[in-house]
Amino acid sequence: MEVWIGRDGERHGPYKEADVRQWLRSGQVSPDDLGWHEGMADWQPLSALFPEEGSRAEPGVPPLPASAPPIDAPAVPDYASFWQRFGAWVIDLLVLLVPSLILFYALGGFTAYQHMMAQLQSNPDMGKALEDYALATRGANVAVTVLGFLYYTLFEASKWQGTPGKLALRLRVTDLDGHGLTLGRAAGRNVVRLLNLITGLIPFVCYIAVAWTQRRQGLHDLAARTLVLNGRVAEASAGPRQQGSRDNGSFSA
Repeated sequence: MEVWIGRDGERHGPYKEADVRQWLRSGQVSPDDLGWHEGMADWQPLSALFPEEGSRAEPGVPPLPASAPPIDAPAVPDYASFWQRFGAWVIDLLVLLVPSLILFYALGGFTAYQHMMAQLQSNPDMGKALEDYALATRGANVAVTVLGFLYYTLFEASKWQGTPGKLALRLRVTDLDGHGLTLGRAAGRNVVRLLNLITGLIPFVCYIAVAWTQRRQGLHDLAARTLVLNGRVAEASAGPRQQGSRDNGSFSA
C-alpha cells in the first residue's frame, strides 16, 4: 500500500506503508499529520490509519528508502483556524454595522432610544423603560437580524463562496467535497447561526467548536456539513500545491 502524507496544506509522497510506520515509531512524522491511500474517501490523521504505531516508539531509527511510483491523491484540506474565522467575523460585523444602524434608525430605533432616556429622567423605573424600549424596537431588531442572515447566506452561496470578511482573510466556505454551497445549504448553515444569535451567545456557541473539532468546524458547519478552508476560489481552482521529497528515503515537509 502506498501512502500520501499531508501537512500544512501540502501533500507529500507517495511512500511505502512500512516507511510511514517506521517514521511514526521514530518520530519523524507526527500522528497528527494527515494520511491518504487509494480507496479512502478523505484524509485522516496517521494515528487513525496506524493506531498501533503510537505505542511502539523507537527513537533514532532511520527511515527506510522508498521508491513507489506516483499516484493521484486528493488535495489536502487546509482548514481555517479559530482565530482566522474570528477575525473574519469581526470584519463582517464592522461591514454590517453601518447598514444595520441605518435600518435601525429608519424603523424608529433611535426615536425609541430617545423616549427611553426621557422616561428614565422622569421616572426611575428602569425595568418599565427597558420593557417599552424592547417593544418599540422589536420590528427594527427583526429587520437587522434578517439583514445579517441575508448577508451571510447570499455571500456564502455566491461565486466567491464567502463574505467580505472571509475574502479579506483569504477564506472560502465549501461543502464536505470542497464544492461551493447551494443557496439552501448556505441558508441552513446560517439558520443555526441565527438560532445562536437569539440566545445572545454568538459567536461563542457556534465558533468555540472550531478550536477542537478535527476539521475545524463550528456547530453551524457540523449541522450543514460545510467546511471553511484557506484560499480564495480562484486560488483553489488553480490546483493544490504538491511537494514531496524521497531522497535517501526520508520524509521532508
